[in-house]
Amino acid sequence: MSGADLNIHTHRWIPAADPGSARTLLLLHGTGGDENDLLDLGRTLDPTANLLSPRGNVSENGMPRFFRRLREGVFDEADVIRRAGELSRWIAAARDAHGFDISKLTAVGFSNGANIAAAVLLLHPGSFPAAILLRAMVPLVPEKPPALAGTRVLLVTGRNDPIVPASNADQLASMLSTAGAKVDHQRLSTGHQLTPTDIELSKQWLAT
Repeated sequence: MSGADLNIHTHRWIPAADPGSARTLLLLHGTGGDENDLLDLGRTLDPTANLLSPRGNVSENGMPRFFRRLREGVFDEADVIRRAGELSRWIAAARDAHGFDISKLTAVGFSNGANIAAAVLLLHPGSFPAAILLRAMVPLVPEKPPALAGTRVLLVTGRNDPIVPASNADQLASMLSTAGAKVDHQRLSTGHQLTPTDIELSKQWLAT
C-alpha cells in the first residue's frame, strides 16, 4: 500500500508496548467528532491495546463524517460504497505503516463511525475480524451477501434512540447474522448517546 492511501485520513496512532502482538482498536467517531474523540473510550475498553483513530474525511457543514448523507437517516449510497472502499484500503495501509496484526483488529464505531464500520463489513469482509457497533443502522444493502463466517460483532442499540429505529437495528443484526457473523445484539433502555452500560458491555465482550 502507498503512503497516499494512509494520507486519506488524518489519524492518531498510539502504540502499545508491543504493537505487533497487542490487540488494535480501530476507533471510528460519530458526526462532528475527530481522531481524538474516542481515544479515552479505547483506553478504557483495553488499556493494553494499540489505538488507531482516523478522522472522517467528509465534511457536513464543517463537521467531519465518514460518508455523505442526504438528510438525517438517509445516506448517499454511492458515497457509502466509495468511502467504505477507501477505509478498507486505509486499514491495510495503516497495518503496513504501523506494524499491527490485522487478525487482532477490532473496529469500535459510534453512530456514523459504527455505520461506516458496518458498511466495510458488508462490502469488504476480512478488513477486520471483529467490530463493536454502537448505535449503528443499516448503511446500505449490498448487491450480494458478504461472507462473514468467523467475524464477531457486538451491536448495542437504544430502545429510545430517536435516530436509529429499532426495526432498522434489528435488520442490521439480521443481515450480519445471515452473512455468517456471530452477532451479539444488546438493546438498552436509552437513547442515542453512549452510557456506562455501553462501555461495560463492550469491555466484557472484548474479554471473551
